[in-house]
This record gives sequence, structure tokens and C-alpha cells, in this order.
Amino acid sequence: MKITIIHGQNHKGSSYHTGRLLVEQIAGEKEITEFFLPRDLDHFCLGCYRCIENDADCPWYEQKQTIVDAMEAADLLVFTTPTYCMAPSASMKALLDLTFTMWMSHRPRASMFRKKAVVISTAAGSSTSGAIKGVAQNLFYWGVPKIYRYGTRVQAMNWDGVKPKIKQTITKDMRKLAKKLGKNTPPRVGIKTRVLFFIMAGMQKANFGSSPTEKEYWRARGWLGKVRPWKQT
Repeated sequence: MKITIIHGQNHKGSSYHTGRLLVEQIAGEKEITEFFLPRDLDHFCLGCYRCIENDADCPWYEQKQTIVDAMEAADLLVFTTPTYCMAPSASMKALLDLTFTMWMSHRPRASMFRKKAVVISTAAGSSTSGAIKGVAQNLFYWGVPKIYRYGTRVQAMNWDGVKPKIKQTITKDMRKLAKKLGKNTPPRVGIKTRVLFFIMAGMQKANFGSSPTEKEYWRARGWLGKVRPWKQT
């Protein structure tokens, strides 16, 4: 199994360790690629919209594309982010902003419709739901059909400070999730994703997309007809 892990922090804190506990317990042979933000992508979106016509025109294309290529090659995507002010880290949000053309409303990647993903967040005391939702929502609009979510309050500022009982609970939870992820079953694309894709195809047909370039992208893949990305190999 090819796994790409994207950490929304440079330091190896509680979110990082939770993500590592998960992937290490997935059975079978694994090829793991990891990225740390902002170390591996240290820019914010400028809102220049140059990527609408050509992704390569993004000023930060090389850094961004290295991560996108790894995500496309993976079977499983794991995103870890600390909860900062009830939201994902700024560096994680920056990656999501810089990949907005991967949304179904623009130029979605066929490979995303065949992946599983996990979004993990920890917090010292506040709820992790806002941070997890911020990432999972983007994955849904990328077309990822199966997204697992895991959040927990660790009641500490770093992993060393987490109480043994809490670590035991996290380890147990990750073991259960790893068993689910280890099953070699392709994810099923749900009705919400299918309906959204149908709506976006209709918008492209009606020239309501962001540019003629995007419509041509859809046409070239047969998506304006009966071809669907989750059925393509």
C-alpha cells in the first residue's frame, strides 16, 4: 500500500504521533511518503488565479506539485494537523488553498475518486471538529469517496506530556482504524459525490465554469458525456 502523510506542522507533536501510530499498524507492505508543512510548502496562495488556465503558472508550482504527485500516487492519504483556534493550522490551510483547482468545480483528478483518506487532529483542550471539518470538506470536493475522521483532546501541549491512559486510548483507536484501512477493498463513491459531479458537469456544458480551459479538461476526459472518473483505471 502506498501512503502519503501530510503533516500540518513541522514539529512532531501529538497529531504527528497519532498519524504515525495509525500507519505503522496497517498490515502488509507499505511505502510511506511524508511531508511537513510549512517546511515542504512555505507559501500562501496569492489569489492571482493564474492556475485557472494552467497549474504550472502558479508561482509555487514546483513545491506544490511534488506533494500533489505523491497524493495522486498514493492509495491512502493521511492528513494530520493540530487544532489552532478551532481550525486547521495555517500551513495546512495554505496547501488546501493552493490546490483549489482540484475541486470538482474546476479540474478534479480522476485518481482522487478511488482513494481513502484519514484526517487526524489533536487539541490541548478545545474541540477538534473545526480543524477536521476544514480538511475533510476539501477532500470531499476533490472527490475522495471515503474519509475517516479522528480527533481527540490530549490535555497537553506536546506528546511527552500526554498521560499514559490517553496514549493507550489513542493507540487502541488507531489499531481499530488500521484494521479497516488494511482491508483491500476499493471505496464506493457515494450518492452525494455522484450528484455533485453531475451538477459540475452540467455547469461545464453550459459554459458556467471558470474558463474554456476547464471545459476542455472535462471534455478531453469524456466527463461531459457518460464517462465517470471513479470507473476509469
